[in-house]
Amino acid sequence: MSEQKVVVNSGGSVLGLLGVVFVTLKLLGIAPVAAWSWWWVTAPFWAGIAIFAVFLMIGLLVLLVAAAVAAYVK
Repeated sequence: MSEQKVVVNSGGSVLGLLGVVFVTLKLLGIAPVAAWSWWWVTAPFWAGIAIFAVFLMIGLLVLLVAAAVAAYVK
């Protein structure tokens, strides 16, 4: 007999699940989510990318300033 292994993969993240819950509550008209803007309802889907983009821009700005200071010191 061969052994079978069962692998369980959630296939998503907590933010994705939260986003689905918010969209469902908004579409069903359940308060207080029904009164929220669609920007806030869909925020769990795009907030991670937006936070990453902000950190990336800050990092690039730091590198740019460091390069400018290094060129000025020479």
